[in-house]
Amino acid sequence: MTSEQKMHSKSIKSKDPSLGSYFILCFLRVAMVFVPQVGYIHPDEFFQSVEVVAGDEYGLEVTRTWEFNTTFPIRSMAIPYFGLKLPFGFLRFWSMYTKYYFDVNLRGSYVTLVFPRFLMVVLSFVNDWSLRKICQAYGLQSQFRLMTLASSYVMLVYSTRTFTNSIEMALCSLLLYIVSDCMIHSNTVIYQKEFLEEKYQKAKNTVEKVKLFKLKMSLPSHSLNKCVLMATLCVAGVFNRPTFFLFGLPLVFHWLLRGMGTRTVSFADFNIRIITFVLSSIPALVFFILVDSFYYGYITPAEVERFDISINNFVVTPLNFIRYNINPQNTEQHGVHPYYLHLIVNIPILYNVLGVIAVFSFMGMLQKLASNEYTSLPRAQSFVGLMLCAIFFPIIMLSFFNHQEPRFLLPITLPLILLHAPKLKTGFCSSYPFRTRSFLKDFIYEHFLCTRASSRYLLRVWYSTNIALTLFYGFVHQGGVYQLAEHLSRQLDIRSASTQIHLATSHIYSMPQCFLNQPSSNTLLVNPENGQKYRRGKRFFLYEYGSTNLNELYSRMKTILDACEMKQHTSNQRYLLYLAIPSSLSEDLNEVFHNRSTVLLKHTQSKVFYPHLSIEAMPKLLGQHPCGINTDVDEIGDTCPIYAYEDEQQNPFSTARILKQFSSLVHQFGLILYRIEVRKRIK
Repeated sequence: MTSEQKMHSKSIKSKDPSLGSYFILCFLRVAMVFVPQVGYIHPDEFFQSVEVVAGDEYGLEVTRTWEFNTTFPIRSMAIPYFGLKLPFGFLRFWSMYTKYYFDVNLRGSYVTLVFPRFLMVVLSFVNDWSLRKICQAYGLQSQFRLMTLASSYVMLVYSTRTFTNSIEMALCSLLLYIVSDCMIHSNTVIYQKEFLEEKYQKAKNTVEKVKLFKLKMSLPSHSLNKCVLMATLCVAGVFNRPTFFLFGLPLVFHWLLRGMGTRTVSFADFNIRIITFVLSSIPALVFFILVDSFYYGYITPAEVERFDISINNFVVTPLNFIRYNINPQNTEQHGVHPYYLHLIVNIPILYNVLGVIAVFSFMGMLQKLASNEYTSLPRAQSFVGLMLCAIFFPIIMLSFFNHQEPRFLLPITLPLILLHAPKLKTGFCSSYPFRTRSFLKDFIYEHFLCTRASSRYLLRVWYSTNIALTLFYGFVHQGGVYQLAEHLSRQLDIRSASTQIHLATSHIYSMPQCFLNQPSSNTLLVNPENGQKYRRGKRFFLYEYGSTNLNELYSRMKTILDACEMKQHTSNQRYLLYLAIPSSLSEDLNEVFHNRSTVLLKHTQSKVFYPHLSIEAMPKLLGQHPCGINTDVDEIGDTCPIYAYEDEQQNPFSTARILKQFSSLVHQFGLILYRIEVRKRIK
């Protein structure tokens, strides 16, 4: 290729619209963090990271889950400590100055939500960088693959959340790049070494042999390339989430297998690589064990000074994690799912048409394997073989566990896009897939499977599905929970310190208390004037009732109210009692309160948070709330009477009726906060 052709090809690449769209999507990924996304995917998003770290660093009243129990901890705190706790400490330091000079609080609900997500979005670009480097190493087109990656809601939503799965995805992507780079480097060195060896054997004079020998000896080493880095990365991945072992195992195996079968790499090299890899992992292993052992109190500074340390002073959290999850009775408590859920449901949920393409392509390969068509299968040490193992080995292994969630598969994102993203433009296959021809097969081939005409439909489905899921998981799903916490945080600030707030919730996810920014009532304080020790009084009380029946919920609210009233009369303790429930249940709740009116309990709407959708309480598409939902805080009234139905003789197809029905449906996508009080007896 001439220099002019090279310049022309470079100019074409620079004008690739995919690359421009990719940078726009990258900006959108960062911007959506600061909007912020109020959607709430899963409680682990907060309770395995931000809730624990914010409680430790800021001394806040938080919910510390069972996974961080000091008697049997199954979560390592090494990565959260250095990834979140140290940045939170830096933020706490600067907050003193911003609060003093600019009256800007860096410890409010918004910053507590956004700051960790900003760190995660920075980490998410490790996936983009790894994809680009792999494409450069293997001569693949990276522009469209990068745009496919950036347009996935997995990157726009999941990768910006504080899931251990998101960290696992970034570590797996980095490991995949390292292994891919080592494979191509080893193949190049082995080829050159064998070529020079062959020339050396054919050389006839000593001068030429000496020259070839020097060239052969000058070749770079490759057998143990990046071994220490890989071992350290694998240890960090396993301590972050032990399932990393299933994702990293096929990658490490391909690294060990490099060059096997050639004249220059023997089985002895394979064994040396294993031994060196294990030895290289020991420093990182010791470091992570020590961090966890100090954090959970298994080792104390006093014991170190006395050298009073035994094997019982160390805790290995991944081992505890495996011991817990290997028992099916333990995992059943978190939900039991069929073994095929990952392959049939979770992959399409995460990657829609791209996931379907990957599954069907894998099934096609299995069919060829069953038909003994070995020549059409990829080699084990090839790039395609590496990507297939990185995708389907962990899926198959994770399918043996009875608890399965889509986020468990996040680490397969990069290999899946590397291998199958171009098929969004070319269709499912690049050639005629059937052995015989027929009219029906030709029609399927031309319109659905393998032509550029079908790619238009694939791209439309890809983009429209990712847009819908980004809006759903980013802003709608459980979207009122954070808004509720932010509202209560303001209420706690403006209310007197002697007023307690009691909140009961039903049919919503657990509310992270770190957003309330309330000092812990367990911290022992000392009065500087008299040296007396004391603890702060608890101001916020949370009662979470899951998906409790509304009649049972009413009874429990009555119990809480009775206790608060008794405490107010005996010790003059002022209180506010609230109930948070999806607005789709407001009509049913009104009916319960109306039927129980003799119990002297009333509920008054305080605020509605939009948007919010609880799968546990789906909106009713037909039927409507008799009185609607009052969203004007200044016009809060008493309980909406259950008997206030509109005239049933009204035309059901009238414009007013349809608009009212639509308004009722929209209003069900909210989270209502009710004030619960004692109803005055009417004589």
